[in-house]
Amino acid sequence: MQWLTHGGDITNRRNAIGGTINPISVRLGLLRQKWKFLAGFDITATPAVADGVVYFPSWNGNLYAVSALSGALIWKQSLGSLTGIPPTGQSVNATVSRATPVVAGDLLIVGIYGPAYVVAVRRATGQLVWSTLVDPGPLSVVTASGTVYLGHTLYLITAASWEDIPGQPWGSSPSIDPIRGRVYVGTGNLYLAPADVLQCQARENNQTTPPSGPDQCFGPDVHFDSLLSFDVNSGNIVWAKQLGGYDVFYFACLIPNNPDCPSGPNLDADFGEAPMLLSIVSNGRLRDVVVAVQKSGFAWALDRDNGDIVWFTKAGPGSLEGGGIWGAATDGIRVYTNIVNGDRLPFTLKPSNQTTTAGGWVAMDANTGRILWTTANPSNETAHGPVTVVNGVLFAGSVAPSGPVYAMDAQTGAIIWSFDTGATIYGGASASYGCIYIGHGYSIGLAKFHPTWNSGKYLYAFCIP
Repeated sequence: MQWLTHGGDITNRRNAIGGTINPISVRLGLLRQKWKFLAGFDITATPAVADGVVYFPSWNGNLYAVSALSGALIWKQSLGSLTGIPPTGQSVNATVSRATPVVAGDLLIVGIYGPAYVVAVRRATGQLVWSTLVDPGPLSVVTASGTVYLGHTLYLITAASWEDIPGQPWGSSPSIDPIRGRVYVGTGNLYLAPADVLQCQARENNQTTPPSGPDQCFGPDVHFDSLLSFDVNSGNIVWAKQLGGYDVFYFACLIPNNPDCPSGPNLDADFGEAPMLLSIVSNGRLRDVVVAVQKSGFAWALDRDNGDIVWFTKAGPGSLEGGGIWGAATDGIRVYTNIVNGDRLPFTLKPSNQTTTAGGWVAMDANTGRILWTTANPSNETAHGPVTVVNGVLFAGSVAPSGPVYAMDAQTGAIIWSFDTGATIYGGASASYGCIYIGHGYSIGLAKFHPTWNSGKYLYAFCIP
């Protein structure tokens, strides 16, 4: 199987089928480190895998291609030297990408984490083919990974202000339904709000509980904290569903008890996970749905045709860091997500009544949204990285400084394997050739608020012969 983008393919299911990884082989201890590649600095993007090659960026500013079988370097390119694009800033003095490279024929396409460029290189050599500035805003960055379909690459950007859709799709790789000719995207918060909206919200903030429905202070054309369906050819919005309350992000609110943080619930309901496309049985009939999880901890399944809500579930506690973030997974039977639990709230480990204040992972019935199991992070840390499911095994990492990777039985949530990589894991795994590929290390950006997170330098391959 090829793993061509952040979500694996255009459905964003993060689901690998085939190969030798399964609950039995993992329980038998056959999953072992095959190789590790020295990149020298943090790796947080899910690697892409195609035609025996693994592609990934590092926070050192390089883009790499290595052999999937041996880890041998095929090529590396400095994104700054290659493109002439100035350094990203954002706590790093290099031109970096944090997104999964997208495999598009003989090209590899990747977004730059500021300035907001998308660049294409030759897969065989890493040589530059083209680069395009997709947003000139001074704070614009490309965070999400792209999706390729019929020769077109779809990218969405997060910016200080984005004229097309009021709402920032920072963590949401597009998913594509080729039969319907639709693109599905989730958005995040606003960064700016008009004066009349702020006045309305000041009245709303007198409420003592977080909002439970669409915000009354915004008009119908403001699509923050929303799932949207676009026509793949024209880009016109087919439907949009707003699924969060007031959510204008203020950096001041990252500092506890800061008087400059506006009052009110300020529920963070970004869709920081890519929407997944799957088919379920609901009320006795087959329905094609799009499923995504918010930083608020809510998971939603919407009808792909019209955006009607099919089911929703509170999978776990929300926070500014999540809730769900960076990537859920589904095998069509269950929907899996991480729950960061950044505020360390009591988190019930269903189906039991036990609780944890750590992060964890949740499985829901794909047909109904009912929670089937919850597994706490054994390292007693938050759970930031995306999850990946492979033939009944769910993989996830932990931000603990020992850098554990966990494998869970997807049916029960029982942890059946683990490996300490030696550095914080913030990214997710891709799967191909009977292996999973995952990087470690995260010591910049958000890590400034987490002194125990540490830097790494390797990409790992764990394989079953």
